[in-house]
Amino acid sequence: MITIFSDMKVVYVNRIFAVWGGLERVWADKMNALAEIPGYEVCLVTTDQGNHKIPYALNEKVQHIDLGIRFTQQYQYKGLRRYWIYRKLVKLFRDKMKVFLEAERPDILITNASEFADFVVECKGDIPLVVESHGTFDRPFHMQEMTLYNRIKRYFHNRALSKVDRIVALTHGDAEQWRTINPNVSVIPNIVTMNDTNVFSDCEAKRVIFVGRMDSQKGYQYLNAIWCIVEKRHPDWRLDIYGEGADLPENHNMIPQGKNVYPHPQTLDILDKYKESSILVLTSVYEPFGLVMPEAMSCGIPVVAFDCPYGPSNIITNGKNGFLIDCYDVEAFANHLCLLMENKTLRKEMGQNAILSAQRYTKDKIIPQWINLFESLIV
Repeated sequence: MITIFSDMKVVYVNRIFAVWGGLERVWADKMNALAEIPGYEVCLVTTDQGNHKIPYALNEKVQHIDLGIRFTQQYQYKGLRRYWIYRKLVKLFRDKMKVFLEAERPDILITNASEFADFVVECKGDIPLVVESHGTFDRPFHMQEMTLYNRIKRYFHNRALSKVDRIVALTHGDAEQWRTINPNVSVIPNIVTMNDTNVFSDCEAKRVIFVGRMDSQKGYQYLNAIWCIVEKRHPDWRLDIYGEGADLPENHNMIPQGKNVYPHPQTLDILDKYKESSILVLTSVYEPFGLVMPEAMSCGIPVVAFDCPYGPSNIITNGKNGFLIDCYDVEAFANHLCLLMENKTLRKEMGQNAILSAQRYTKDKIIPQWINLFESLIV
């Protein structure tokens, strides 16, 4: 039970809350948890929600307000016309946000977008603004060619974030990079949806699971190369892939080829799928946190992952609850995966260790860290 000594009104600001993604799931869990705390009021403010359905259930105590800005209107136009429309929408957002803030007087504002940080700074007055980094410091530039346009874009991106009251990073490695532009950085991991059923994988099934949307960030090219090696050595094992777009024909060229590869659409029953599996693999190029790792670990299965920036090394203790593989050593990854396939005792032992280590990310461990941050910002 969390003891709170003061009232608090917290407002989350985002363009849209409509994707079955990690950010939306984390924010929903966080808003729901905060709304249950005596003295706390929680509000979600969107600009482009419209008729889009909110994907994850929100507590009835969480208020939702859509400002009706519709930033997507700008994409009907090109060149200077698009920019002119964009500036009009920005002004509309600032005007409506200012009216909202004057009426509601929240204690804390939170967003995850540098774009909104720039807009909100100009109209928030003395209300503390927190930006959550659900990417990494280099995102969205991590996998892009640094053209002159992208360099200019990154400059304004960093300038906006240098003005906010606090940046919250998911890992210490990412936090160090953020401190190069803003010294006010805290580290708070994500809340993870835990397996709380007391039913776990027995690590007997010859099934490997991969969870990730169809995106180059997730390293599907490495997964393909790894599975080509593994399937030759263990043709009796299968690979199940769950993620947005994984079951669509246009994405089949990204899916590893093999007789025992099964793509599936994303599912709300992913914890049950972990329990039906024996090993999770993660081949991401970068991973700000990696919700799938502690989720799977809470179900009793070990993880094999590339030691990419920055999530895996914060979650996996190499050799205890999984394996960290040098980026991007496909052969070493395949060998460690095969080791777990061949050694039932080892994967069961690692699975048991994984259950315990996943408990670091429960709601009861993470929410007090947010409360402490809020309290410190309004003193």
